[in-house]
Amino acid sequence: MSHSKKLKLGLIGGGPGSFIGAIHLNGALMDGLFELAAGAFSSNPEKSKQRGEELMLPPNRVYASYDEMFESELALPEEERIDVVCIVTPNHMHFDPTIKALEHGFHVALDKPLTLNYEQAKKLYHAVQKSDQLFLLTHTYSGYPMIKQAKQMIQNGEIGKVRKVYVEYPQGWLWKLLEHENNKQAAWRTDPTKNGKAGCMGDIGTHAFHMAEYVTGEKVTHICADLYIKIDGRPIDDDGVVLMRFENGASGVLMASQTDTGLENNLKIRVFGEKGGLEWEQELNNTLLARWPDRPDEIYRAGTGYLGSLANANTRTPAGHPEGYVEAFANLYRNFARCIYAKKAGEKPLPEWEDFPGVEDGIRGMAFIDHVLASNVSEQKWTPFIVEK
Repeated sequence: MSHSKKLKLGLIGGGPGSFIGAIHLNGALMDGLFELAAGAFSSNPEKSKQRGEELMLPPNRVYASYDEMFESELALPEEERIDVVCIVTPNHMHFDPTIKALEHGFHVALDKPLTLNYEQAKKLYHAVQKSDQLFLLTHTYSGYPMIKQAKQMIQNGEIGKVRKVYVEYPQGWLWKLLEHENNKQAAWRTDPTKNGKAGCMGDIGTHAFHMAEYVTGEKVTHICADLYIKIDGRPIDDDGVVLMRFENGASGVLMASQTDTGLENNLKIRVFGEKGGLEWEQELNNTLLARWPDRPDEIYRAGTGYLGSLANANTRTPAGHPEGYVEAFANLYRNFARCIYAKKAGEKPLPEWEDFPGVEDGIRGMAFIDHVLASNVSEQKWTPFIVEK
C-alpha cells in the first residue's frame, strides 16, 4: 500500500514529566507512519508551551486547550491539519476530547480506560459507532507478539476447548500513601473523581480482564468479586480478586493488586484447555510457554520462523533481540495507521491490521468495573455480566 504522506498527530495531554504520553509518542512515531504536528499538552498553557518547545513544534501548533486545537486545526488546509488525535490524559479527561475529536472529523487513539464511568462509556460507544472515523483504545498488552501467538494458537484449537484462565496483574508501587508525598501519578490514580469509582481494578484490573477475553476469544458472562483497601486512608480499592465464568463454560481467576510490596509489573496469563496449556508473563514477554500432558514443555520465542501470522505481523526484530513495551504500543499504532490508510484508499485492510482494541473492548472494560463494584458489595455470590449500550 502506498502512502502519499505521514498521518499528522495531535496530542492531548503528555505534558512535561508525563510517563504515558512519552510512551505513546515513541510508539506512534516508531514506524514513520505518524508525525507529531500539534498538541495541547497540559491544561496549564505555560506547561503546554514548555512541552511544545521540548518537542520542537512550531509555536503556532502548540495550543492552550484541546478546544483551541480542534478549531485552529480545522481552519488549516486539509493537507496541513492533523489527521489523528491521541488522548493521553487522566481518565476524567477522556470523554469530552474524544467526543469532540470525532465530531470534528478526526480519527482517535485513546489511552484506556474508555471513560471515567459507565454512563459516559455508553454515550461514547454510540458516538464512535455513528462516526465515520476509526478508533483505537490502547490496551497495550494485546500488542505483544507472543500474546498474539497465544491468541492464534487457541483460535486454531491447538490447546483444545479452553477450561481455565488465570490472569494476574500484581504491582507494588502503591505500598504506602504515595499520594500524600507529592507523587502526581499516585495522586490522580487514587482519586475517584479523576480515576473513577474503582482504583486498582479500574487501573490494571481492566487490563487483566481484557487480556483474558482477548487471548481466549471467550467472553465473560458472570463474575464474583472481592475488593480491598489495604492501605488505610485510601478512598478506593488497591487490591482485589475476581472469579469469572466464560460463555463456553470455562472458569477463571483474576487477581490485581497495587500493594504487593516489592513487585514491579509482571502481568501474567495462563490458559488451560482440553489438550494443553499456555503461559506468558510480561517481564519475560518474548517467551510463550506451552505445556502438554504427553510430551515436554515447549518454548516459543518471538522473532522465530515457526510463529503464526498474527505474531509475525507484529514482530520487528530477529529472535534474541528483545522487543518490549514501547514496541507493543507501536504495534497497535502501526495497525491503526494501516487501517486509516486503507480507508483513505477505499481498500479493505488485512485481518492482521484490524487486530487492535476498539470501543467494544472499551465498553466491556467499563462494564467490568461496574459489575466488579456491584459484586463486591452484594451478598449474592455471582453477578451476571451484562453489557448495556
